[in-house]
Amino acid sequence: MNEQELTPHFEELKRVLKDKVDDERIMNELKKYVNEFHVTPQAAIRGILRKFGALEESPFRSSSSLVKKIGELTGSEASVDLLVRAIFVEKKDITVKGSPKTIISGLIGDETGTASFTVWEGKNVEMEKGSVYWLRSAYAKMWNEKVQINIGARGGVEKAEGMRVDVPDRSISMESSEAKIGEIAGGMGNVTVTGRIISAEERNVTVKGEPKTVYSGMIADDTGKIQYSAWNDFGLKEGETVRIKNAYIRSWKGIPQLNMGDRCEVSRVDDTFGNDIADTVNTKKIGDIVRTGGGLDINVVGTVVDMRRGSGLIERCPECNRSIINGECQAHGRVEPVMDLRMKLTLDDGTGAISAIINRELTERLTGVTLGMAEGLAKARGSMEPVERELAKTMLIRRLSLTGNVMSDDYGPMMIVRAAEVVKEDVTAEAEKLLSEVEASL
Repeated sequence: MNEQELTPHFEELKRVLKDKVDDERIMNELKKYVNEFHVTPQAAIRGILRKFGALEESPFRSSSSLVKKIGELTGSEASVDLLVRAIFVEKKDITVKGSPKTIISGLIGDETGTASFTVWEGKNVEMEKGSVYWLRSAYAKMWNEKVQINIGARGGVEKAEGMRVDVPDRSISMESSEAKIGEIAGGMGNVTVTGRIISAEERNVTVKGEPKTVYSGMIADDTGKIQYSAWNDFGLKEGETVRIKNAYIRSWKGIPQLNMGDRCEVSRVDDTFGNDIADTVNTKKIGDIVRTGGGLDINVVGTVVDMRRGSGLIERCPECNRSIINGECQAHGRVEPVMDLRMKLTLDDGTGAISAIINRELTERLTGVTLGMAEGLAKARGSMEPVERELAKTMLIRRLSLTGNVMSDDYGPMMIVRAAEVVKEDVTAEAEKLLSEVEASL
């Protein structure tokens, strides 16, 4: 790219870097990244800002963002600007990775259509129904064949004073889509589910100094179960079967949760589920879990490919049960530790890999190594490391079926295992199956 083509990107870098770097060096760096390193202008801008320590200081808006209409979105845009009118706006406080976070979600529209949106850094953002805004450096995704618009840390919301956006009445729709509970993933909006209430409770909490009541519990269908919560009393009772319309999904530690807002509608329906619905286990491929996030009572089948550090004989705090090192608990200081046994495995099924934490009871059952045996081995060898090696020899390359709750974070999915068993393979049958597949492909 020549200097004229790079000028818009140069101006954006100059605006962000201000007096930190002179103009000539900015242009030289930009030419090097684009023409010598052959990266896109957007990647070049990120690299240059990172190099000069300015990437985290500024909510970066890329000059390469395209201006589009909602009806033109494909769901694959990484950086796009949109002029829209807010049709429905809801500001909520959630918890992400143990930290409080404020988000804004709802529905936006222009003359070409409507779409759901989420502002993930909404603490200092104010939006109101009916006003017109520029959404800067937003990114779009597809879910259930519908476009969803997201504004992350490097995007922004600007009020478009004096601008007008007309949204045809026919396109203002919060049409809800039917979903099975086992198919639900974080970020979905306008969901309709039908299921049986497995549990129901109400708790009194304080929100911003005001007492409130939150209604929560568990709902299940024949594909899985999910936790629900609501600020309004919909009169849900354990054992009844209901149809919940216009709910939205948020995730806690990667586990989807069904949220029932002001627009939610609840109706009682006939129960067509079996008696064992409360025990429903959702069997999934690990690749699907990696793509969609965690969930409750998920079953996976795969091969143990690694035993991670922290497996074997460990010390726990007698007060809080946290694992401790050298008699020091993070919360309670120096304590007299309680010994425990566990495994931290990596399971692979060919579509992906998942971490799994297996407690003492299941570890003893799967390996035949008891806590007493482990303590004896550690005492005889003068170290707890031989216990981990002994467990690894027993478990590596074994095929397991694991069931539990799956959480997900930046490091991938992790299962807290509540049930586990070894899968016995019929080698002859598997070989014949593989041979028939090979012959069919020839």
